Amino acid sequence: MRSTLRVCMALSILPFALAFDVRRSEEDSKGSQTRRESLAAIQIDNLVLLGKVWGFAKYHHPRITGGGVDWDAELRRVLPTVLAANQRTSAIAAITQWLEPFDRFDACSPCASLPPDLHLKPDIDWIRDDRTVGRELSRLLVHIYDNRSASAAQQYVSFTPVAGNPVFRNEADYASTPLPDEQLRVLALFRFWNMIEYWFPYRDLIEEDWDGVLRAFVPRLWNTSSAADYRLTMMALIARIHDGHANLWNALAVRPPVGVYVLPVSIRFIDGKAVVAGFSNNTQGVIGGLQLGDVITAIDGKKVDSLVTAWTPHYAASNQAARLRDIGRALTFGPAGLVRVDASRGGRAFVVQAARVLHIQGDRTVRLPRDLPGPAFQRLTDEVAYLKLSAVSAAQTATYINDAAGAKVLVIDIRNYPSEFVVFALGQHLVAAPTPFARFTKANGANPGAFAWTQPVSLTPSAPRFTGSIVILVDETSQSQAEYTAMAFRSAPNAIVVGSTTAGADGNVSPIMLPGGLRSMISGIGVFYPDRTPTQRVGIKPDFVVRPTIEGVQRGRDELLEAAVSRALGREFRLQRPLQSR
Repeated sequence: MRSTLRVCMALSILPFALAFDVRRSEEDSKGSQTRRESLAAIQIDNLVLLGKVWGFAKYHHPRITGGGVDWDAELRRVLPTVLAANQRTSAIAAITQWLEPFDRFDACSPCASLPPDLHLKPDIDWIRDDRTVGRELSRLLVHIYDNRSASAAQQYVSFTPVAGNPVFRNEADYASTPLPDEQLRVLALFRFWNMIEYWFPYRDLIEEDWDGVLRAFVPRLWNTSSAADYRLTMMALIARIHDGHANLWNALAVRPPVGVYVLPVSIRFIDGKAVVAGFSNNTQGVIGGLQLGDVITAIDGKKVDSLVTAWTPHYAASNQAARLRDIGRALTFGPAGLVRVDASRGGRAFVVQAARVLHIQGDRTVRLPRDLPGPAFQRLTDEVAYLKLSAVSAAQTATYINDAAGAKVLVIDIRNYPSEFVVFALGQHLVAAPTPFARFTKANGANPGAFAWTQPVSLTPSAPRFTGSIVILVDETSQSQAEYTAMAFRSAPNAIVVGSTTAGADGNVSPIMLPGGLRSMISGIGVFYPDRTPTQRVGIKPDFVVRPTIEGVQRGRDELLEAAVSRALGREFRLQRPLQSR
């Protein structure tokens, strides 16, 4: 249930002296900034109302959606008046007076109406709540809603021609200063919050009360005192939507742990423990002799469990499996020099003094491939063919299927991100008849907040065709296009998905620009199975769950692949040297 905006009548009698003391800082080369003390509760409530009204008008008002109004500038113009209101009624009056001049527009012809077969309806009942917004402001908002145009054209939103995900356009990023002033920080919050409110296909999967998130982050962003703090606060806000596509992708350097040096190990969480799963410089350990399967219990004297708890708010992910994946990749980053590593092996605790090395990759994560080394296609045995999508070529899909002829099992390894989009190029060789595998929900430009179902998407068969068993390998590294690909291939006859929870982030991405030159994005369309079963957050559920073990890592075994092929063959399979490769 979503909470309504609180009237806060008790707060309306607070003396204005309890609000804030306005002080002007000196004007610098970047312009003037208004320095304020912490916000009073009544001011926070009034800003929440302003943020909702501003966003509603931005995406519904025909004069604003039609262009010609700088809606960011309008927010900055009205914000001081709303902040100065020491009562709820005076804030409502200020917002009404600000919005009223825009209420002069021609009646819509034709007017918009909600489409049939909706997955999500707009959440706008609040505009009709006189107790929340006041009678006159409610009248204005309802008038705007009733006269929205049937055209999908929007000043601040358009849609990609085929996929239909929103494109957030005409949004200034105010990149001239890393720490925007208070008003721009409030703008950043209002902009992102309303993008989610009206254009995020998975807003029903947000765990928190979304109105409550808006209220919680008004004072947090108002009080940020540094560029790093601003970015971390925005990361925490973005993480609240639980979408693995959403983050501050050009500001990850401020996310803990801070530093560009790292231990040359790959960490993977297994059974809740941080396990050494590989060595990123192809050595057999680092100073002190770490080995495969060692459990890292503390870094620089800080317990791994405590670090995970402290870092979680800044690690945006759709589910915990993906979050631990990302924390594991970043766990050993820090400053140059020796680092104390507390670890255990076979239940025996020991300590390593290891040196971090400079990390030269751009994404500040350490990741090693989960799939097999070598070319995309390999014949593991006469009975088993193997294809990894991290090196797949769409132009070669028919060749892969011909080379797999005679095999009883085709392993399609999607513990990776596909090098090319092969959903249809490869999928057509796996089905015998037209086979639906997915359907979408898409936004409606004339009805912000509405998401309607599309017809199912299908694979159409084409020769050559693989007729044996198909096993699809997935884990927490399978995300977005990898998950969509797994959905398609599991629709084939005799196909099973084996592995563990995938990342749960699917749907064509929509980039977002935010003040301070920040870049984010969200999943822009909803992706479901043909029967409308969801995939977001839950991921691609395996038919048979297989997870790695610490013992398997110690022995260097690919337990997932072995278990999958064993099930398909009906007898035990152990991975040996490939018979042939291409």
